[in-house]
Amino acid sequence: MPGLLLAFILSLTGITGPAPGVAASQASPQRQAMGPQGNAELKVIPGGQTIGVKVKSAGVLVVGHHLIQVSQQSKLSPGEKSGLVPGDLMVSIDGVKLNEVSKVAKLVEHAGQAGKPLSIVYKRGGKEHTAKLTPAYDRNDKVWRLGLYIRDSAAGVGTLTFYAPQQGVYGALGHVITDMNTGTPIVVGSGHIVQSSVTSISKSQDGDPGEKRAHFLKESQVLGNVESNTDFGIFGKMNSNPDHSLYQEPIPVAMSSEVKEGPAQILTVVDGQQVERFDVEIIHVAEQDTPATKGMVLRITDPRLLNKTGGIVQGMSGSPIVQNGRLIGAVTHVFVNDPKSGYGCFIEWMLRDSGVVHQPYAYPPHLKAV
Repeated sequence: MPGLLLAFILSLTGITGPAPGVAASQASPQRQAMGPQGNAELKVIPGGQTIGVKVKSAGVLVVGHHLIQVSQQSKLSPGEKSGLVPGDLMVSIDGVKLNEVSKVAKLVEHAGQAGKPLSIVYKRGGKEHTAKLTPAYDRNDKVWRLGLYIRDSAAGVGTLTFYAPQQGVYGALGHVITDMNTGTPIVVGSGHIVQSSVTSISKSQDGDPGEKRAHFLKESQVLGNVESNTDFGIFGKMNSNPDHSLYQEPIPVAMSSEVKEGPAQILTVVDGQQVERFDVEIIHVAEQDTPATKGMVLRITDPRLLNKTGGIVQGMSGSPIVQNGRLIGAVTHVFVNDPKSGYGCFIEWMLRDSGVVHQPYAYPPHLKAV
């Protein structure tokens, strides 16, 4: 059961322009940017800092099948035979809750030596199922195995979008973290974010989006925890505004109906830990009266950023977008064939998922960005 690293830095899309159906048929009525009590303008502190993210799933994720050498002539995968498939989340074995991979090997060895099948409770599509699985003895490695590749954690870098000091919560990334092998959204059991520093950048080119290269800093000094992973990013508690912020005080936010085509700025890091402002143009605004991931199309216009990165790069997801002194959204995707352009989501939907504002709409928790 090898350890695997999940790279979730930025979702990619090969679309070179607004996708059909981006705009909803009806615009929502003009809304005021109200606070949780409905009587004050909502304000948060924009981020832009590069952060390191570590999460553990609420169970053990199946990411592939592994054939076991059970004899000189025969190989098999008990996991595949049992019906388990990549993307299934194993939550318990024989009644033992799974919160780390290390528990699995001991349970498998015990069942194998006893010649008894394991009862595995797993989730698929949000529903619980049970599978019976008899471990097989690996003649090469002399151990009992399930015939599955599994994983319980992920790590990567992204960008902090906002910090809400009144509520003590943050939002980051702007898109869901998915497993790189299965595309399955990670159900977070626990996690935290830490400071990260950009060491270098691989520039974007047509057909080949670049990336920020960064390393984690001060891992013992946790900035905040990770409580949820939704289509609009990761969210959790944070006690204070992190270092290197361009803003020391909160600024107003704009609701989706208030975002306009025209000039704006993004906040992001391209060297070390220093957050900088860069010019962009909002070239399309979708009319959304319910949460959806592709809220706007933006194009990088700042010569400094284009010279440094070639456009939008992986690791820039979550970078705050500010227009006319208001926080309007976050960068989420890059167009693979036109890396100077990409999608952003409205900050309104991130604030609702964070719990900063009330969510009057019911909507699927994992709308997949494509």
